[in-house]
Amino acid sequence: MLPHYLCSHIQNAFRARHQHIAVPHSTQNLAILSILLRAGFLSNVTRGTIEAPSPTDFLAVSDSHKRIWADLKYRDDRPVLSEMELISRPSKPIFMDLSEIRRMCTGRRVQNVKPLRMGEIAIVKTKDKENQWLEAREALQMRIPGEVICRAW
Repeated sequence: MLPHYLCSHIQNAFRARHQHIAVPHSTQNLAILSILLRAGFLSNVTRGTIEAPSPTDFLAVSDSHKRIWADLKYRDDRPVLSEMELISRPSKPIFMDLSEIRRMCTGRRVQNVKPLRMGEIAIVKTKDKENQWLEAREALQMRIPGEVICRAW
């Protein structure tokens, strides 16, 4: 499944004021949701089934029924995550080296990609097997270049 599905699913759920979302279980979805959790856009991420979040039931069901449940976070009845935008598309992937990621994180435009603003994150997919999905500032700190997938604010 492509990241744009997850981006639009999360954004639509926030706009519809849902409390939880369930997305198909995959390493990519789990990694992106974990980054959003660490950044403070979500309040909880857990594994479960189609019916409910339940880590114990997760182990007993088939792969097609496995889901990742995320609790959406609101402050003063307003969504904490206001928007998610895809940067890299299947037809036009955006790869950045360390200097380009640094410029984007410090407020300068790179490859027609707007700079990150205060409170905004970018998700980077790297070729490193151990750290395949990172937030842009983490990728910069670990000195790992990669494909900039999406941004959230």
